[in-house]
Amino acid sequence: MNRPIPEAAQMDASPGRLRSGRLILSVALAFTTVLAACQSGSGQALHAANKEAAMPRVATWDKTFSRNEKVDHQRVTFKTRYGITLSADLYQPKSTSGKLAAIAVGGPFGAVKEQSSGLYAQTMAERGFVTLAFDPSYTGESGGEPRNVASPDFNTEDFSAAVDFLGLQPNVDRGRIGIIGICGWGGMALNAAAVDKRVKAVVVSTMYDMTRVMSRGYNDSVTLEQRTQALEQLGRQRWQDAEKGAPAYGPVSNELKGGEAQFLVDYHDYYRTPRGFHPRAVNSHGSWTLTTPLSFMNMPLLTYIAEISPRPVLFIHGEKAHSRYFSETAYAAAAEPKELMIIPDASHTDLYDRMDVIPFDKITVFFGTNLK
Repeated sequence: MNRPIPEAAQMDASPGRLRSGRLILSVALAFTTVLAACQSGSGQALHAANKEAAMPRVATWDKTFSRNEKVDHQRVTFKTRYGITLSADLYQPKSTSGKLAAIAVGGPFGAVKEQSSGLYAQTMAERGFVTLAFDPSYTGESGGEPRNVASPDFNTEDFSAAVDFLGLQPNVDRGRIGIIGICGWGGMALNAAAVDKRVKAVVVSTMYDMTRVMSRGYNDSVTLEQRTQALEQLGRQRWQDAEKGAPAYGPVSNELKGGEAQFLVDYHDYYRTPRGFHPRAVNSHGSWTLTTPLSFMNMPLLTYIAEISPRPVLFIHGEKAHSRYFSETAYAAAAEPKELMIIPDASHTDLYDRMDVIPFDKITVFFGTNLK
């Protein structure tokens, strides 16, 4: 049978059951949805939101949060090392002089810069930092074909390219650049910081390790047999994609059918309601390619997390978040200096946009202290 899965691993496939005569895998997270979609054939339906190339840039304010008049906002673009053009929002505090510290913000996984990352960026700009919220490669207004595909390599590079851009701004001190990763982009941020020594401090909020969850399932529950069967099915899906000349996608993300776990209801309440809905977000109005998990299967993001040291890491997670164990195990693997901050009573999605829950005062002190 199928089990509900967290947003971060949603390949957003059919609810379904495998056809008669086939083994029904009770696999946590990504495997469950990928297998169900591929074998039921639902991935053949291509949702309209997945067909579009990089969407034209919108000139009006189209964020899920209110504009802060204390902050200057500018739409910008820049290229990654792989030649993908990223679309981003640059936020700067008004009435400042001299060179400032800067922060690049990414996530959540399947979101766009008009959602959580933009909120974090604008808030930190009000507090005196130059900040940048970006759409990852192949999503939102950023470039890349096919649409709605993720990779730990490309997405780690997205962070480093954001550091490139910030470091070229005339009012940014390139020796004082940090990054914030939200949800699945927490793992990307840690990987980027480990390899990119220009990053001087890292905050990860309500993090997921996407390679862990896709390769081992939720709470590491996937067996070798299940992993093998999933990879075999993904291989069959590749044949189908190759024959058709285009990738298959699952149905629209975060739709509820009743009886889902609370964290899935929480995802729906953010991504599919006026609270956080945005038409360009994969998690609001689209779906990932069914073969997206392939890039994550053999590439553990946090292998070199200890090499972030002596640069500091702040882990922030909700006490009641289903994903809390990702921060706890990453914290254990990281070297000093490090800090784990658990927010009482908070869920995973509370740290997306709840201004009374996200510890911006703590984040401000952390970067103020470590981006000197």
